[in-house]
Amino acid sequence: MPAVSTLDDAGFEARVPLIIVGAGAAGLCAALAAREAGVEPFVIERDASPSGSTALSAGLVPAAGTRFQRAKGISDSAELFAADIQRKSHGESDLALVETVAAGAGPLVEWLADRYGLPFDVIDNFNYPGHSALRMHGLPTRTGRELIDRLRSAAESQEITVLTRCLADRLFVTTDGRVAGIEAVRGNGVRERIGCDALILACNGYGGHPDLVRRFIPEMADALYFGHPGNRGDAVLWGEEIGASLASLGAYQGHGSVATPHNILITWAVIMQGGIQVNAEGLRFCNESRGYSEQAADVLVQPGGFAWEIFDERIAGVARQFEDFRDAERAGAIISADTIAELARAMHMPLQGLSAEWGEVEDLKSRAGLDRFGRRFAPDQKCVAPFLAVKVTGALFHTQGGLAVDKCARVRRKAGGSFPNLFAAGGAAAGVSGSSAAGYLSGNGLLTATVLGKLAGSTAALLAGSSRAGAHATEVPR
Repeated sequence: MPAVSTLDDAGFEARVPLIIVGAGAAGLCAALAAREAGVEPFVIERDASPSGSTALSAGLVPAAGTRFQRAKGISDSAELFAADIQRKSHGESDLALVETVAAGAGPLVEWLADRYGLPFDVIDNFNYPGHSALRMHGLPTRTGRELIDRLRSAAESQEITVLTRCLADRLFVTTDGRVAGIEAVRGNGVRERIGCDALILACNGYGGHPDLVRRFIPEMADALYFGHPGNRGDAVLWGEEIGASLASLGAYQGHGSVATPHNILITWAVIMQGGIQVNAEGLRFCNESRGYSEQAADVLVQPGGFAWEIFDERIAGVARQFEDFRDAERAGAIISADTIAELARAMHMPLQGLSAEWGEVEDLKSRAGLDRFGRRFAPDQKCVAPFLAVKVTGALFHTQGGLAVDKCARVRRKAGGSFPNLFAAGGAAAGVSGSSAAGYLSGNGLLTATVLGKLAGSTAALLAGSSRAGAHATEVPR
């Protein structure tokens, strides 16, 4: 259980300029930025190898105005991106923070590509809901595992210290509210108190803490948790104890398309290319194209807590660029039939309801019609045999609420102002998704993780560097 204690600077066994708790995308971007600013960061990571929520994602970073977009003739801007974020969150997000991350995403992607060799390109064969332009930047495998591995390699190339199998479980603060350091326990049980001039919490959300999920997002209390088990809410619990401002605690990224019982993510490209979802009775139940996050709760309230996704081979061809979809095919999660009647039998579903829904949707596609839920279909989305289906459920991926931060990623105080040397990014910080799952714009998680991580690293490094007049650590734990 994370704890907070008071300790002055003399009580530490070692001291470093900057501690970063967590080696996900946020923590590693922070570490790289700090190193560039001339300060040696010290990264604490609980796992044997950096992974976190980043490794479980598709590794896609939305960014506007990049050279990767221009090379494909895609017109976009930070202003348009910010407007998309605010529209999806119904204007509930901190406008200054939204503008900061929207403006910072393009330079962030190009920085990682140019300085550290990450081979980004733009997904251009389908768009995610809520985005006015094609702006999802991904790596060749379209996996978060590749993203985290490349960031880890970049950190290694800069000789950044990442202490793995090490859990930070106590935060030390001084009586005047300055963060003094942490206590960490290593894999062998040895404890160590490490002081610092600045601290970045890039550790986790709270999706893996059932009590916090039940408290803040009760509609997902019994849902499948598809996130990292280390997301135990340390930052939120520390923040509550030290008087930090917490924001958007009801916000989260859900996903309404996880193959069950296989527990494999099915890309939302299946829906955006013209696929639909029906329940066990063969009936559609909402506008699937609103977004995969809010779809999670809608799927969970269907009979049995599941739905069927129906599409065709053309759509599957687009989806196969994602490794998860290929894994689902290899696992036998996706079934195929030459007719809708055969498909209904394979799904053990009444044909009457499914046949009527399918016929209506295909007719709407022919005339670019609007359905009863407000979803508009397009002629190029028509499906032809063979038809495919996969049984899916809704899941909680990661939370979007946390420590409220300013546009430099400095943690705000509940009483006003900010902590002088405490920063947050990634799952530890409140994102830009408003107050609920419906405000999550695709890519918001990695957007704020990477951009705020870089900002936190740069700003914290300036603070730590001035505090120590450029000096390195007097003793660095290894």
